Amino acid sequence: MIRTIFILLIFNHFVLNAQQKYPQSIENEAEKALSYYPELENTAITFKFKNKIKKSTMQAQPVFGSLFKSKKKRKYVILISERFKIEDTVYSTKDIPSDVLIGWLGHELGHVMDYEQRSSLNLIGFGIGYSFSMKYLKNAERTADTYAVNHGMESYIIATKNFILNEAGIPETYKNRIKKYYLSPEEIMLLVEDRNATEASNDL
Repeated sequence: MIRTIFILLIFNHFVLNAQQKYPQSIENEAEKALSYYPELENTAITFKFKNKIKKSTMQAQPVFGSLFKSKKKRKYVILISERFKIEDTVYSTKDIPSDVLIGWLGHELGHVMDYEQRSSLNLIGFGIGYSFSMKYLKNAERTADTYAVNHGMESYIIATKNFILNEAGIPETYKNRIKKYYLSPEEIMLLVEDRNATEASNDL
């Protein structure tokens, strides 16, 4: 009986882990980011490298076909640009500092958390709004940041932003995009203060 239970526990462990798939080269970073989102343990998420992503380094999106299934069977993919350019040098995304990569992945998982709250019809409308409305895009990116911070990832999110904003050679157009659409480090710290105050109040 004990042996059977043990085998079932091992089987369940691998089944749950199989829900999330990622390249071996970013295994540690993907698992670290996922550890901050226990709610997504049973959510099918695939991290996948792509040659190039327009205007971005990463992009989280639902797998279109899964939108016509129940929420429990919905699947997501997080696309990761294989390379990015600083001045005249092209870098491999997997080789950027580990904490920066964890923050990037954590932000994209924040998008997944947001998507999980939406109906399939709402997600289709969300995709259209995200593509054509700057106001919609800003709200979506700030919402993803907020999910990440509220899940305790603020140090990683700030590390990512500092890397983008302070690294010499990153195009100003990309830096300005980050400043315009995402939470600033100062806004993140205000969120942390609010979160800590709420937690302290709940402990009383």
